[in-house]
Amino acid sequence: MSYCITGIQMKRFIEGESRTQSTLLPECLDDYIADTNPVRVVDVFVDELNLGHLGFDGVDPCYRSSWLSPGHSEVIIYGYLNRIQSSRRLEKESQRNVELMWLTGRLMPDFKTIARFRKDNGKAIGMFAGSLSVVPAAWFVLRGAGGN
Repeated sequence: MSYCITGIQMKRFIEGESRTQSTLLPECLDDYIADTNPVRVVDVFVDELNLGHLGFDGVDPCYRSSWLSPGHSEVIIYGYLNRIQSSRRLEKESQRNVELMWLTGRLMPDFKTIARFRKDNGKAIGMFAGSLSVVPAAWFVLRGAGGN
């Protein structure tokens, strides 16, 4: 069904673009993450932690890992804050969630990597688990600063 207004035919529903159509999206993931987005708090929080002092493996710059501990830690914290604790769900979210793509620099760890990091750093994760209460508090401060 279509309507005609002064010679212009209008369709009843708005149609999306073709999936094969090229579009100019923001080239930078940072354009998708607002300044008041809570994921920025997680990023700053992990950057300020002394992960080596807390007992995390792979922090030594001479140590070659498939992925750095700060990235692992950010994914784990993001998962806990968003009630995503399964390694398989975190893997899936890192492939489709723009916030996690931004947080990890578009690295997409598989579930085995996430699970191995948890297993190898269980004590260290337990040590800073109490510090996670700071993140939601900072989250609200950040949101308040943005006027939301």
